[in-house]
Amino acid sequence: MPLPKDNLLFGYASKLTDEQRKFVDSIFDNQVTIVNACAGSGKTTLAVACSKVMNRDLVYIFSPVEENVLGYTPGDVFEKEEKYTIPLKDALLEINEDPSRAIVSTDNFQNVKNGTAWVTPMSHTFARGTNIKGNKFVIIDEAQNFTRSELKKVLTRIHDSVRVVIIGHDKQCDLENPLKSGFVPYINFLQDEDYVQVCELTHNFRGKLATKADQMSW
Repeated sequence: MPLPKDNLLFGYASKLTDEQRKFVDSIFDNQVTIVNACAGSGKTTLAVACSKVMNRDLVYIFSPVEENVLGYTPGDVFEKEEKYTIPLKDALLEINEDPSRAIVSTDNFQNVKNGTAWVTPMSHTFARGTNIKGNKFVIIDEAQNFTRSELKKVLTRIHDSVRVVIIGHDKQCDLENPLKSGFVPYINFLQDEDYVQVCELTHNFRGKLATKADQMSW
């Protein structure tokens, strides 16, 4: 079930590169899409746009790298996590969605009452014990910053009815020990499953400086 021909995906469809088209088509065709994508490749924006086009409630899951600090940050869960949702908010703005209306939050519960909220951000820290099922769309963003156990914790919460996009970049890990990242191990572990497709996005649309900087090896 590739992207419907009469749906321009918020104006992006006619401009997609071959890699981006493969990524978008995979989201429509497969339960799980894993993308190893460079910086500035449009990965989060395209995934959020697909969630909206598919009319699925979005659960946006991220890893707070400073997890030990997170528990001591003042405020409620939404306030603690707000700084990690900037890529999500940027993606929503790119598809002309107002984050204050689209994102569920305790300080603006009116958007839930009014039926405009369709996005729930959460860190893996609060995923334990959750049950993600029904007509949901899960984005696991910056997956290279999840350890194996953290990715396992999230993925074992997800029912077969849920569409999943795992987004990461194997060359931009923020973990103190990058060898603990679960992103590449899970690519290798899942890639042969018939409900999974692995994609790559290699073009950085931010420009020559961002592209060159991303190519720096340690």
